Amino acid sequence: MIDLLIAVFLDFIVGDPYNFPHPVKLMGKLISFEEKVARRISKSNEVLKLMGLIVVCVNVFLGFCIPFVLLKLLIPYRILYRIVNIYLIYTCIAARSLDYEANMVKGELDKGIIQGRERLSYIVGRETSNLNEEEIIKATVETISENTSDGVIGPLIYVVLLGAPAGLAYKFINTMDSMLGYMNDKYKYLGYFPAKIDDLFNFLPARFTAILMNISSIGRFDVINGVKILVRDKRNHKSPNSGYPESATAGLLGIQLGGGNYYHGTYVDKPYIGDPINEVNKEHIKRSIEIMYRTEIVFIIFALLIYF
Repeated sequence: MIDLLIAVFLDFIVGDPYNFPHPVKLMGKLISFEEKVARRISKSNEVLKLMGLIVVCVNVFLGFCIPFVLLKLLIPYRILYRIVNIYLIYTCIAARSLDYEANMVKGELDKGIIQGRERLSYIVGRETSNLNEEEIIKATVETISENTSDGVIGPLIYVVLLGAPAGLAYKFINTMDSMLGYMNDKYKYLGYFPAKIDDLFNFLPARFTAILMNISSIGRFDVINGVKILVRDKRNHKSPNSGYPESATAGLLGIQLGGGNYYHGTYVDKPYIGDPINEVNKEHIKRSIEIMYRTEIVFIIFALLIYF
């Protein structure tokens, strides 16, 4: 638990510097290589779909077993073991990185709509070239809320349950989904199993995150509305999981999220989440970041109470 606390603190202070060695970069390179190989050898859509399953099995195995074996080998060297364990846990957490990227979108949007669209394109899969200011803000808030689950609470849950190897396996699953898990013509076969395994592993984190969001917002945001919108709109999303943190955030802030967007040239119609009680503005980016940190802190408190 001490290693986890140090890792969370490191993430808050350091974040993810672009030139710093990070396992997710290696994961991304491997997935890109696997995609090329899968497409080269697949002669039919059925084979391509099977290759997606093989990619999932290989990567989850590697994501868990490599750090597991590494840590086992380092057990006799206690100090080195602790350093490596802390580093591995630290790389699983993306709170500070999410904070930075969201504030970069806000900062560029302050300069102009074109700059805001460009910066947003770094962190979302949807097409941003025609988004207005409100849509850019909504997309940023949605990304923060979804990644509070995927990039913060999710990895922390798996680290607490099964250690750093489980956290890294979970990160591998998220990375596969973000690169392959699209239901458009290009990825609907290869990305089928990466998307499904991501849905499975995010089932618990998404729901727990939504609950923690409301608990952590007591006395700060509209928790009554947060719970109301969570219960009502949690399934108003193409993803079986993303609607949970997004609906909690929408309710807490009193804004409306969701709606259709273009993804890789394909229009995806999505229902709305929340009610337009408040007009969406740039401050909602800051408030959604605050909800993220509050949620992380409450999770750590719960984990400490259980541990001790």
